[in-house]
Amino acid sequence: MQQKKKKIHFAWWVLLGLAIMMGVARGGINNAASLFLTPVSEDIGVGMGQLTLYLSVSSIAMMVFLPFAGKIMGKYDIRMILIVAILLQGGAFALFGMMNSVWGWYLLAIPLSVGSVLVTQLAGPVLINQWFKKRNGLALGIMMAASGLFGAIIQPNVGTLIASQGWRASYIIVGVAAIIIVIPVVLLFIRMSPQQKGLLPYGFEKAEGNDSNAAHTVEHKGVTAAVAKKSLAFYALLFFLFLITAVASFAQFIAPYAQSIGYDVQFAGNVMGVFMFGVLVGSLVFGFLTDKMGAKKTTFLSMFVGLISVFLLIFLPDNPLVFSVAIGLFGFVSSSVGTLGPLLTTSIFGIKEYGAIYGTAALGLAFAGITALPAYGFVFDATGSYLYVLYAVAAMILLSVLLIIIAFKGKETLEKAGHWD
Repeated sequence: MQQKKKKIHFAWWVLLGLAIMMGVARGGINNAASLFLTPVSEDIGVGMGQLTLYLSVSSIAMMVFLPFAGKIMGKYDIRMILIVAILLQGGAFALFGMMNSVWGWYLLAIPLSVGSVLVTQLAGPVLINQWFKKRNGLALGIMMAASGLFGAIIQPNVGTLIASQGWRASYIIVGVAAIIIVIPVVLLFIRMSPQQKGLLPYGFEKAEGNDSNAAHTVEHKGVTAAVAKKSLAFYALLFFLFLITAVASFAQFIAPYAQSIGYDVQFAGNVMGVFMFGVLVGSLVFGFLTDKMGAKKTTFLSMFVGLISVFLLIFLPDNPLVFSVAIGLFGFVSSSVGTLGPLLTTSIFGIKEYGAIYGTAALGLAFAGITALPAYGFVFDATGSYLYVLYAVAAMILLSVLLIIIAFKGKETLEKAGHWD
């Protein structure tokens, strides 16, 4: 009797859907935003600091919405939620192309952020934790790598599009294209949990057997949110997420930085493609290494690479090849926000109440956007250079290493106190 061919677990189809959605929404919309800053600033006649305040408005909206986002995902159909979310994110981005005053960016930043929180921040880690008991780190790495792959393709094309069609048409094209691509992908591939397909999570069958009721009795070990939020480990993680996001936020200023030292917008678009390639490689490497040697050591590696990148940008920015290599390395490190943040949360606190813990710790991500992004813009307006910003970035990388050490010491305290079960 011929052996029955084993089907691909639906978890991998969910991952494919998440990869495309993240690639378009994060690698496309979110990262392409930096390419518009200089032409918009010059055309509507506002300073870089004043324009980038819209990113702070976006971060404030994120902070307000984050506590409700997890509850919404658990209460309503995830597909409908993500469709509404991409309509908000892509639609707001497209409408930027019709604005004549900086107030338009400030107002549209709110729906842009609300949509982005669901599509690019929470959906991926939450769904991967639902669908993958095994290879969780690799799955998250693949999803984040898609941001790099799509971004590496999209960024140079957006730079060329802005140069040929102008920033207004380019905003509209990118925003509408994102909506058209993401909605069918969500409908085809996204489901909230394996139970909706009558399945067990990927990797659960071998570990626990094929009991049809097993899917309802999966043990999620870890720390409760109430205990976690009172721990030193939690605040170390929250501050780490703030710092590493502030570091990665400099990506929004890569194109302006390149143009400030004499490179043109097309070179800036190309180098953003290199940045996204770095994100792709970093996401895969970090996901793989986390499964192999743990989130702590992988984070230390990321911070070391980050220091090399920043030093190259400080001391050798005038060489196009070195500049491109440095930006690629910076993309490698920037991927750690989307990859290592969720993996560190799981490693330190487990998955018992992962959504509630990460959703709160992620406030550090939002607060970084409120403070770091406009600060970088205003420093440039005041000094005419991004050099001081880069020195601050290097200092934050070093402090991040210390915070990770503190966070894992805090985990040991939680374990000794019997809070891990």
